Amino acid sequence: MAQAAILLAADAPKLSSANTGFMLICSALVMLMTPGLAFFYGGMVRVKSALNMLMMSFISLGVVTVLWVLYGFSTAFGADRGSLVGWTPGFIGFSGIGKTELWPGHTIPVFVFAVFQLMFAIITPALISGALADRVKFGAWTLFLVLWVTVVYFPIAHWVWGPGGWAGELGVIDFAGGTAVHINAGAAALGVILVVGRRRGFKKDPMRPHSLPLVMLGAGLLWFGWFGFNAGSWLGNDDGVGPLMFVNTQVATGTAMLAWLAYEKIRHGAFTTLGAASGAVAGLVAITPSGGAVSPLGAMAVGAVAGVLCAMAVGLKYRFGYDDSLDVVGVHLVGGVVGSLLIGFFASGRGQSAVRGLFYGGGMEQFWKQCAGVLAVLAYSLIASAVLALLLDRTIGMRVTEDEEISGIDQAEHAETAYDLTGAGGGVPVAVAAPALAAAQIRRAATRSGKVDA
Repeated sequence: MAQAAILLAADAPKLSSANTGFMLICSALVMLMTPGLAFFYGGMVRVKSALNMLMMSFISLGVVTVLWVLYGFSTAFGADRGSLVGWTPGFIGFSGIGKTELWPGHTIPVFVFAVFQLMFAIITPALISGALADRVKFGAWTLFLVLWVTVVYFPIAHWVWGPGGWAGELGVIDFAGGTAVHINAGAAALGVILVVGRRRGFKKDPMRPHSLPLVMLGAGLLWFGWFGFNAGSWLGNDDGVGPLMFVNTQVATGTAMLAWLAYEKIRHGAFTTLGAASGAVAGLVAITPSGGAVSPLGAMAVGAVAGVLCAMAVGLKYRFGYDDSLDVVGVHLVGGVVGSLLIGFFASGRGQSAVRGLFYGGGMEQFWKQCAGVLAVLAYSLIASAVLALLLDRTIGMRVTEDEEISGIDQAEHAETAYDLTGAGGGVPVAVAAPALAAAQIRRAATRSGKVDA
């Protein structure tokens, strides 16, 4: 018995400084994704909404961090309670976590795992904000964020990744967040916009991106940070799965960008900058759940399918009349579904597990497991998010007034403008912002055309 105890002690994981350092870097990379998302979304909206879009992402960095420490980590990754939610009193306020205490089965401290997962919890609700551009009160959004991560994200994270969560126990594969992050956020976005309604002028007024360079900057930061998001989700580099995920992330993303651009050229006759950025994000989304299970050629197939299907999906909002401002449903929901379900076909059995998909002789068993996870997360997030939005809309109101939406939500909610076109600094006075900007734009256009003197 004593000899057995000695052997067990010797076999127990020990803190790895290499894996710990790697995971801290990955955590910082995932944190960078939220500002990257802010730039990506901020450039896609009209100039009068740019700051509001930035703030809807940035506020998540503060709100979710506090909630995560207070109870979020315990709810998501605490001891299992009925396969639906977790709870460990020692995780409350991080009060019972020792600095060298290891996350079970791994060689990194609990603190490192907690901060890595915190960054996932931060960016997931920020993804939803892109669907609500131009029209939601900032205070109402902040309160929605508090309720949503508590009621929706924390429990779903437990289902998928927490100890004893039903989806993980069923065998649903989600390497880094296809269900818990992207389907979750995309379904939530759809639920909220069905309650909040369309922007003024939807399908009538031009609503083009005001800064495509900002969009490309944001897409580049997302792509860069996503390597930490994906490769870090194996929590170490001891068996080669993390490097495989890193390679598959690059392969799928590049392929999806090309596929989106090819579809765009055939369908609309041009290769657009926005299409390149959106295609890259679609590839990143789709490979997130599947990259640890597929080969690089499988990753190429996942990226190609996601690039085309997501490009097709973004136009559905005009056909069905729901105003998904920045295509959260078309890219994140559809991309997450595609990446999750294709595991059932392309899982090679040589990655994170021995599970094989249909094309590798494994039959349809894994596909049906993936369907169960996708449908459960989609349905729960859609319904719960719509109920939360309806509750807030009927109490404090979710939308700004029509006049505030038309004149610009930046001035109405933040008393600022993204660009000081007066040259005086400090922004344009609220009372004259819209007329002054309009007059300046008219005069510049007339000057360029030679109708008036400069």
